[in-house]
Amino acid sequence: MQTWRNVFHATILFIGLAVLASPNVVAEPADFLAFIKSQGESLRANDVAPTNSDEWQARRMKLRQILVEAWGGFPAEPCELAPRKLGELKRDGYRVEKIVFQTRPGMWMTANAYVPEPKDADKSPKKNPTVLCVHGHWAGAKQDPVVQSRCIGLVKHGFFVLVVDAFGAGERGIGKQLGQYHGEMTGATLLPIGLPLSGLQVYENMRAVDYLRTRPEVDPDRIGITGASGGGNQSMYAGAFDERFKCVVPTCSVGTYQAYLGAACCMCEVVPGAMRFTEEGDLLGLAAARGLMVTSATKDAFQFSVGEAKKSFARATDIATVLGKVDGIKHTIIESPHHYNQPMREAMYGWMTRHLKGTGDGSPIAEPEIKTEEPEMLRCYPGESRPDDYLTIPRFAVAEAKRLAEHPPMPKSPHQALATALGGKPNLDTKTLSSGSGEFTGETYRQTFESEPGIKLQVLLTGVPRTSQPPDVKKLAVVLDLEQTAEQTLAGELAKKLRADGWAVAVPEMRAVGAHAVVGDKIGAAADHNSAEWALWIGRPLLGQWVRDVHCSLSVLSEHLGKMPREVLVIGNTTAGLVALTAAALDQRITHAMTVNSLASYVTDEPYRNQRLGLMVPGILRDVGDVADIATLIAPRKITIIGGVRGGGATIHGDDLEREFRSTRRVFLSLSAGDKFRVVPDGMFDDVVR
Repeated sequence: MQTWRNVFHATILFIGLAVLASPNVVAEPADFLAFIKSQGESLRANDVAPTNSDEWQARRMKLRQILVEAWGGFPAEPCELAPRKLGELKRDGYRVEKIVFQTRPGMWMTANAYVPEPKDADKSPKKNPTVLCVHGHWAGAKQDPVVQSRCIGLVKHGFFVLVVDAFGAGERGIGKQLGQYHGEMTGATLLPIGLPLSGLQVYENMRAVDYLRTRPEVDPDRIGITGASGGGNQSMYAGAFDERFKCVVPTCSVGTYQAYLGAACCMCEVVPGAMRFTEEGDLLGLAAARGLMVTSATKDAFQFSVGEAKKSFARATDIATVLGKVDGIKHTIIESPHHYNQPMREAMYGWMTRHLKGTGDGSPIAEPEIKTEEPEMLRCYPGESRPDDYLTIPRFAVAEAKRLAEHPPMPKSPHQALATALGGKPNLDTKTLSSGSGEFTGETYRQTFESEPGIKLQVLLTGVPRTSQPPDVKKLAVVLDLEQTAEQTLAGELAKKLRADGWAVAVPEMRAVGAHAVVGDKIGAAADHNSAEWALWIGRPLLGQWVRDVHCSLSVLSEHLGKMPREVLVIGNTTAGLVALTAAALDQRITHAMTVNSLASYVTDEPYRNQRLGLMVPGILRDVGDVADIATLIAPRKITIIGGVRGGGATIHGDDLEREFRSTRRVFLSLSAGDKFRVVPDGMFDDVVR
């Protein structure tokens, strides 16, 4: 069993991943980050504060609607809570109950209830003001001493407290031990089904309120929410959306979305496309009339800094002013690093007391003596006792993917649906793509181009003669590789074999990878963690941006060659296979798409391994389909699938690979083009040329 000492040390990793990133991750070269920031600024350039209550109410309703859409929607009918009490600890003046309840069918939330004991045992339970505590990125989740402290302080001040484990954290990880992280490529398994972790957390916290309202000790009209770090984000989103919360206290989590562009954050904090429709100030404004206090630390990371928080708090203040509620909003600044320490807790006690008890002026209230428990004592499922079939993040993602497959998407225009999922089909003006004349270096022709304003790339071409007239090229192979530079790809064995077989070979650079990779981009198993998340914030998944780079490269090559060659083969090696298929689906100039040992399905019952976070497109399984469905959009042009891997990284052998693409095969056969679709299991580079 993992010791608490090991879990404690894991806390440093958790906070480092999600919170204490350097103030700005500087890209080298910096074109991608500068581009992302400019996109974010452009999206929110016309934001203005509401001038009256009616204007705000109209904006409020629209914002709530778009938020739910970004989160993938909530169930039409809540499932049965079916709560169960699994144990109890008796303490001086309160008890701690170990509880599980169902938030979605088969999805069980682990929780601890801190219940004030009535002084007179003969009296019926008193209805207490109540606080939902959400934990943030402390490795022990609800069991962590930092999280326990606020729960104990609150219950000793007369509050009923419910503290819950977020999906994938605490007792709800993939394994049964504490200390697991629910971000990076674990949280990424939720993106293709269109239910990002941030939205699942909001809905689960709303179900926690449903549970609280069943308790006889809870006053249903006096419920608040608080948390720090990722828990502060949960507090902001759930507090904004669920108006049953009468007091909302996000701590060490409020800044601006713009500040996220250039920093690291957890998958649980990302709302896909959020910058297309709002900034944090309006989110805070949704709770501005219900006792909102934002707590900031002076030594926090840039995205949660006092200065950034002030920007969003100013907008929330404008909203509170037009609602006549300016006395119910407060910004508390604590001299501290990122935490939820005693001064922060004492400020929260005072604010909750004012808004949930109706006493005091909201000033800090001293903390009583606190003695935390050994984390193992608080677990609903101690040690290895959690059921083996417990629903984890990847298991939920697989179950939802299977449900979606039973009712496959049938858009009127599948190609447009794909383009929309990727952030919009690129509008290519070939006359503005090239940046000056190309040049030869030895046998390699290089052309610099601007894929879009701020993104300067090169495409490398070999196998064409130096002539004053456009060369007559009949076969062009475009090789894509996200794991090495264009120069390395052009010098590799695959390019050499293609050249020997008479192909002109082009290798386009793509943004945020290779020579343009972002420094410090890798977190955990996600090689492109930060850049992929920045792309999600602006509503343009990296897969769509890479496809644009490929399209632009083809346009630049067409200019140089005078026309597109009769055969244009685009090969995606390993992680670039999806780029090749998607580019071919949206660009008729590509006559043949080929993947080599690439991802065969988005559906995985384990976290993605050896894949790119940038390939994960929110809702693609819901709106377009799986990898095989993307491939069908290429028919009846040629496709060759050479080898394939599952999401967890395992190779797919023999007939299993053919089965992954049986729907693609059916479409080709229906078009009398069965000979144009080939699957080569366990293939190697030699099979590419053959």
